[in-house]
Amino acid sequence: MRHHSMPLALAASIALAASFGAHAQDQEDAQVRFSVPAWPGVTVKTALASTLLETLGYEPVQEELGSTITYQALRQGELDAFLAAWLPAQQGMYDASFEDGESKLEDLGNNVDGARLGFAVPAYVYEAGVKTAEDLDKEEFADKLDRTIYSIEVGSGMSDSLNSAVDEDTYGLGDWNLSETSTPGMLSAVDAAIDREEWIVFAAWTPHWMNIEFDVRYLDDPEDMWGPEGGRSDVRTLVRSEFAESHPNATRLLDQLVFTADDQSAMIRGFSYEEREPEEVAVDWLREHPEETKGFLEGVTTRDGEEAWPVVRDALEIPEA
Repeated sequence: MRHHSMPLALAASIALAASFGAHAQDQEDAQVRFSVPAWPGVTVKTALASTLLETLGYEPVQEELGSTITYQALRQGELDAFLAAWLPAQQGMYDASFEDGESKLEDLGNNVDGARLGFAVPAYVYEAGVKTAEDLDKEEFADKLDRTIYSIEVGSGMSDSLNSAVDEDTYGLGDWNLSETSTPGMLSAVDAAIDREEWIVFAAWTPHWMNIEFDVRYLDDPEDMWGPEGGRSDVRTLVRSEFAESHPNATRLLDQLVFTADDQSAMIRGFSYEEREPEEVAVDWLREHPEETKGFLEGVTTRDGEEAWPVVRDALEIPEA
């Protein structure tokens, strides 16, 4: 299992479940309720988790909800798991859920290694001298960029960060405009600008297919506007505390799901760019990564108590690891 700050009681509960095998698993209800905001990364990741759980005898349910509603629903016991707690972008919502000692949520740790947020520009803009966020408001660059930053939906964590930067004149952006549309709208503008070799700066993140399809560079962020360590982000897995206690086997699986940013970018490309079904993309990834899949299932069983890896390997036709 990964090394992170899992509560000792939860770790002990998971270890106990592994020891007791079939008898312990019989006590787990079949249903696992996920929140799936309309973001390609969490859509494919949750499809992958659901595929594994279903193969093991569970009944995953996916609800398309925004992040604000998700945190409320988790605390109220209306959901069980969330695989897209982006920090620090969702820090306010996250902190509010853990602010007292009686939190109803468990943080299973980061499930994407290498995630980050930040300003991005096409490679030709970077090579022309825009290498840090401090360069944006320089006269020779600001005019070419039309003093406009392209971004995603109003109300998202990225939107909040950008609006705060404008309000506080961070990097001299106080007189800049924010073009906030949607993720597809922003990426369409980026695609069109690159096709014409025009200048553009936008709010970017990885994992995402944009990092594969577009030749872009992230700008340094010396004031940590996007968060500490140059916008480095965690994408946490959250579960209800009661779910973690009553479903130690399913929780162990969710705890062990960890991807690199490049792996998830490739999955997102398959779903969002190639427009394939998320379940198809998930199964293809599992078949192409038998070692990682076997690792996800270490110490996990079916609901009937059988070792998980042979069951999943045979059911999904995964090559031997």
